[in-house]
Amino acid sequence: MASETLTVTALDSQTLREWMDKHKDLAVIDVRSTAEFEAMHIRGSYNLPLPLLSEHTDELAERLGAHVVLVCQSGVRAEQARQRLNNAGIGSARVLTGGVPGFAAAGGDVVRGVQRWDLERQVRMAAGTLVVGGLLAGKFVSPRLRLIAGAIGAGLTFSAATNTCAMGKALSKMPWNKTAAEPTAESAIRQLPRTSA
Repeated sequence: MASETLTVTALDSQTLREWMDKHKDLAVIDVRSTAEFEAMHIRGSYNLPLPLLSEHTDELAERLGAHVVLVCQSGVRAEQARQRLNNAGIGSARVLTGGVPGFAAAGGDVVRGVQRWDLERQVRMAAGTLVVGGLLAGKFVSPRLRLIAGAIGAGLTFSAATNTCAMGKALSKMPWNKTAAEPTAESAIRQLPRTSA
């Protein structure tokens, strides 16, 4: 039997669609990079990349109301954002299950733009390439170069254990992941509706 104090933090796509029609104070906050947001986002959502949200959580908490849904690609970054908002007093924030792709697959209204690989796919490609490259270099150049594969494996293990991704942060700074209009903290926060009492 579930505890009555168990807090529900996930929200499915169908419920989000119902909330969009029902709650005028709903704020759907997309914590992905601006480039990912431009590629595809939920219509009416606000882009506030996780690093900005992390640095300005208290300012955000002042603007947000009772209905906050956090979205990203898979839910990992959105969950990190939810934890930060929870610590700032917004305990009712929810994380969209399946992220933006799941919402689109469920028939949700999304805006599509320039298609880019999402950061998670870029991380898998970079890690896989480094591992294969390290193994090949270890065979044909020097056995010591196999340590590259081991280092990547250790990094991925650490990433999973800590629910962080240094490679993702590094890749987000690459030129192909930048857009002409990276938001500043002020512009990102100002775009949100002031819904708190």
